[in-house]
Amino acid sequence: MIVLIAPEQDVKDEILILNQLFEAGLEYYHLRKPENNYPEHCVYLNQVDSKYHNRIVVHYFHELINEFNLKGIHFQEQKRRDNIDNPGQYFKGLNMFGKTISSSFHELEELATCEFEFDYHLLSPIFSSISKNGYEGRGFDVNHIDKRIIGMGGVTTSNLAEFIKLGYKGVGVLGGYGIALLQY
Repeated sequence: MIVLIAPEQDVKDEILILNQLFEAGLEYYHLRKPENNYPEHCVYLNQVDSKYHNRIVVHYFHELINEFNLKGIHFQEQKRRDNIDNPGQYFKGLNMFGKTISSSFHELEELATCEFEFDYHLLSPIFSSISKNGYEGRGFDVNHIDKRIIGMGGVTTSNLAEFIKLGYKGVGVLGGYGIALLQY
């Protein structure tokens, strides 16, 4: 499983490349544009071929799930901490039938003890980040945790086997580097 996370800043020909990646089989695209407002998210989604909307997971403006046929929603770490204790209240008004719910984690123990059943979990940093300076890898081994965990941080074509050895069910790649890696 490969999860591509949107570059925070727009990349030249981003939508064109994204549609090509979907055409080539990309199944998980996390739309994470923290500086974009709700209307800008709508414009972005409307530029993507609608037949691929069911492969897009949104990090912000979870209510977009009601307007577009999206794959699901993602909780960044703080949003999960703030809202997941009362999930019934949070999900009220969101059309989540058949949709995925995922979340980010940066501590192995917090992921292991999380009682909410996410469809998958993003854990980082596994190896030292390529896209974020000073984000040192921690080499988390998740073989003992019975959850679907996707490893992030320092993903390259040469270390994919290491992620599998550590127990990951896939990798997450970030931004412009992720697009380049997937095109490789």
